[in-house]
Parts: sequence; structure tokens; C-alpha cells
Amino acid sequence: MATAALIAIDPGAVSGAVAYFYETGAVVLSDLPVVDGQVDAGEFARMLRVYPPKAAVVERVSSMPKQGVASTFKFGVAVGIIHGVLTGHGVPLNLVTPGVWKKYFNLGPDKETARALAKRLYPGIQGMERKKDAGRAEALLLGHYWLEKGMFK
Repeated sequence: MATAALIAIDPGAVSGAVAYFYETGAVVLSDLPVVDGQVDAGEFARMLRVYPPKAAVVERVSSMPKQGVASTFKFGVAVGIIHGVLTGHGVPLNLVTPGVWKKYFNLGPDKETARALAKRLYPGIQGMERKKDAGRAEALLLGHYWLEKGMFK
């Protein structure tokens, strides 16, 4: 059973992504598992059992102005599942706002800029080829920020 030093998560109801950072230097990207349009808590828990991280950093998110009530609720449920499964597995949970980690990289809200930066920083990492892989790239950058700032707990 491989142990990840850190798991970095960009939450999303159906577009969330995960970056695993291993002590060997390896990095693996994946999407959060989804079933019936929501994060699959059981499959996410299985991922943590198979590849247990020592800590997690998750983007601290909130509702956005003009966001619909239903989509806000769905997103909130997804974030709750992520936090609950991590906490239930005893994984130390650290939260960072998008403004903090994006400012570190001089990034704005454009996800394509984040994806381009992630590809430059990690040219050998698979899983960021498509425009819809921006969540993976943001999870990767969030983890990179956390490790580079020496904030590992």
C-alpha cells in the first residue's frame, strides 16, 4: 500500500480533482469519484484506504454571487462529503482559499492560465491535456503551493 505524503483537492460537485504527492517525488492526478451527479463518498473513502495520505490540503470554497440555490447546495454537499471522508479517515485537513494560493502564483480566475502553469511546472505529469482538466491542474498547483511554502502538517 503506497502512502502519499499529501493529497491536494480542488472540490466540485461533479468536477472535483485530486493530486497525490508521494514522498518519492511522484505525483498522480485524478478526478474525484462521482455517482449520480455527486461526489461518491464510498469510492473516495476506498481511495483513501488504498492510498492513505499523511495530510490533505483542500481549497476553501464558498458560494458565489448569482449562483443558483440548487447548484450552491449541491456544491456544499460535495465539499461536506470531502471534509467528512477525510476527517473520518483521520487525515489532517488544511484549508486554503483560492485567493491565497492563486496570488502566490500570480494567477487570476482564468482556469486556462492555471492549467498552462501546471503543465510548465510538471511537464511529465499526465492528466492535464484537455481544457476540462483544469480542476486537476488547480489541485496540482494547490499541493505545490502547500509543499513549497513548507506548510506540511
